[in-house]
Amino acid sequence: MKHKFVDIVPEDMEDGILYISIKYGTAIHLCACGCKNEVVTPFSPTDWQLTFDGKTVSLSPSIGNWSFKCQSHYFIKNDEIIYARKLSKNEIRKGRKKDQKQKTRFLKKARISPLAWLGLKKRIRYEQESDQ
Repeated sequence: MKHKFVDIVPEDMEDGILYISIKYGTAIHLCACGCKNEVVTPFSPTDWQLTFDGKTVSLSPSIGNWSFKCQSHYFIKNDEIIYARKLSKNEIRKGRKKDQKQKTRFLKKARISPLAWLGLKKRIRYEQESDQ
């Protein structure tokens, strides 16, 4: 997978390209399975972390597209797609529950209310739309 640093993600995204917007703290790509669904990976302490080594990028943790029909699961490491095993419905449920607990814990420590966090996310989305 190639990567491109952009301010705004193009309307017509290409397969095999990870579009990275530092300005908006997110990366977007078309699902690696080929289903053409847009995969959004926001950067935050409780979401994804982007690593750029000067040549390649990696996203951590893995990308699990549980809400898509394909339910693809993979890593992006050094510009490569590394497919991971499919998870059971129970594993997905437990993972989502764990993620929500981590987010809640983080927000409490950061003293940001969930409503304030939602407001911040809405403002970011609004800024993205108004820049287009």
